[in-house]
Amino acid sequence: MDPLPTSVDQVTGGLREAGYLPSSETAMVSFLAMALGKPVLVEGPAGVGKTELAKALTRVTGRELIRLQCYEGLDEAKALYEWNYRKQLLRIQAESSDATWSDVQDDIFGAEFLLERPLMAAIASERPAVLLIDEIDKTDQEFEALLLEVLSDFQISIPELGQISARTPPIVLLTSNNTRELTEALKRRCLYLWLDYPCLEHELAIVRLHVPELDEAVVRKLVEIVAQIRGLDLKKPPSVAESVDWARALLLLGAADIDQTVFRETMAIIVKHRTDLDIVAEKVGARLAATGG
Repeated sequence: MDPLPTSVDQVTGGLREAGYLPSSETAMVSFLAMALGKPVLVEGPAGVGKTELAKALTRVTGRELIRLQCYEGLDEAKALYEWNYRKQLLRIQAESSDATWSDVQDDIFGAEFLLERPLMAAIASERPAVLLIDEIDKTDQEFEALLLEVLSDFQISIPELGQISARTPPIVLLTSNNTRELTEALKRRCLYLWLDYPCLEHELAIVRLHVPELDEAVVRKLVEIVAQIRGLDLKKPPSVAESVDWARALLLLGAADIDQTVFRETMAIIVKHRTDLDIVAEKVGARLAATGG
């Protein structure tokens, strides 16, 4: 494990070396989260780099990444822990026939019978971790309540065992696509970071970082077209990752420009709904044809 950065500049440099170009606000909040030991709630549209920020911080700090992917119906048994009932049953069966419940109760509720899920793994891990709780807005308020002890005290209470506290508190990032309002109790325990689609120059730098071989003029035109597409009324605007994928595809195809033909042949890389394809082809494709692009 690497030592934690001691300044915002170190965080900025570390994230850049890890392949993530942070804004000044992102670097500041990331630094404060590590320095203060506070979780960060990262909200914003899908595909703006929320999950990638957690992965980049993992590379910067040399920690293990533990990820809890949230979904509707997620419960304690899948997020925190559950008992290994088969192993417990085998232990009971192995006891002598005259053993009473009190004789075996302490034996079967030991740590060796516990199945760790992501939250427990992050708290109990001997190696410091980065805990990513991804898409927390897909769960319900009852699940948020399960998180409060973890986020406040970095500990988990198990009735049969007592409290398990983190040896080294994990760096915790919760991501949300802002599809529902999260509870105030959850927000109080977190620093807050809003990530939006990057401005043109920032996205240009991101694409250059990941696809440096692509011609400068093509990269700029790509980013400008993506910005135009995001301005349309679409079901799913293209993400930053899809901009990078498009750049890689253009490089692979040897495209020297993004004209109407190239655009129509490759726009499915950045547009993923049938109705969106029609809208983009009509608005952006027609504009490229009109300008001779």
